[in-house]
Amino acid sequence: MASADPIWHPSPNFGARRDGLQPHLIVLHYTAMESAEAALQRLCDPAFEVSAHYLIGGDGRLWQMVAEDHRAWHAGQGEWAGLSDINSRSIGIELDNRGDHPFSEPQMCVLETLMAQIMTRWTIPATGVIGHSDMAPGRKWDPGPRFDWQRLATLGLARPNGQPLAAPAATPEALRKAAQACGFTAEVDDATLLQAVRLRYRPWACGPLCGEDVAPLLS
Repeated sequence: MASADPIWHPSPNFGARRDGLQPHLIVLHYTAMESAEAALQRLCDPAFEVSAHYLIGGDGRLWQMVAEDHRAWHAGQGEWAGLSDINSRSIGIELDNRGDHPFSEPQMCVLETLMAQIMTRWTIPATGVIGHSDMAPGRKWDPGPRFDWQRLATLGLARPNGQPLAAPAATPEALRKAAQACGFTAEVDDATLLQAVRLRYRPWACGPLCGEDVAPLLS
């Protein structure tokens, strides 16, 4: 695995984790900016009131802006597995990408090394690795359709796709039940939920709901 020794570049945009909470989630983002340097400046500017714990450039450079035991301001409103205040429950990793092109090999290698270290330090399971779009469906789209979730799942760094024995029912009710069991509990309409599930598991899919949309959620 690639080295994951971060460059310390502190951001003033952080606080204490609320109610004594410790991270049990990792939230992945893309920066949607023109460069890693521009994103770093934004994440460390008190005027914008946003931050993350880590930023990984397309060339594999790694910056740390907030200590892991502090609450970075990266997730915003949303929920996962029935829980809110995701900032207090997570570690946020920003990836230098506009969301319209593949994530580079150096970037992915550093991400994998960093995630493995974080998951070991905080005993975070693969099911605790989510995208910003997972906990804020309809509001956020990152890390987007070009992110290789299957690659992380193969390494045990993200939840693998389910492999049901029989074809699942292709109904909104079946999708919602399966999605909620996996953590998609934000209150959104059926179309937005389908969009969020597809972003995570079937970003190439289009058209009406089908059994293949439900299948990845079933263990």
